[in-house]
Order: sequence, then C-alpha cells, then structure tokens
Amino acid sequence: MNVILYKTSMCPWCHKTEEFFKKHKIKYKSIDVGKDMKAVREMIEKSEQHGVPVIDVNGKIIVGFDETALVKALKIRN
Repeated sequence: MNVILYKTSMCPWCHKTEEFFKKHKIKYKSIDVGKDMKAVREMIEKSEQHGVPVIDVNGKIIVGFDETALVKALKIRN
C-alpha cells in the first residue's frame, strides 16, 4: 500500500493524522509542503486544495483528517 501524507509542521490535523497512522501501524511517506515548493504543486495537482493535510492512499485523495475515509481507504478493521 502506498500512503503519502502532505503536511506542514504547524498543522494540528496533520499531527492527528500521523497519530492515527502510528496507532494503526500504517507505513507512510511524510512530505512537508512548508519546505518543498515542488511538493506543494504536486499536492495541489492531486487534490485541487491548498490546505493540509492531504493524504494519498494508492491514488485515492483524502483532504483533511477524515477518520472514516481513512479507515475505508486503508481497509482497517476495528
């Protein structure tokens, strides 16, 4: 499974997303768009959004911390 988190260091919802990934043992690539303009363009191209977090799960884009969407996209069983 390929999971990418576009985030900034000051974003509380980004931190919440990372906590969610750790809780569920999800491996992911973290990209700080506050430090990488190329990544900003990539994130906007994928999501049509300027806000973070943006999560890419195998090409499915989730904007914001949406636990229900993450559980479904990551196929997490509770």
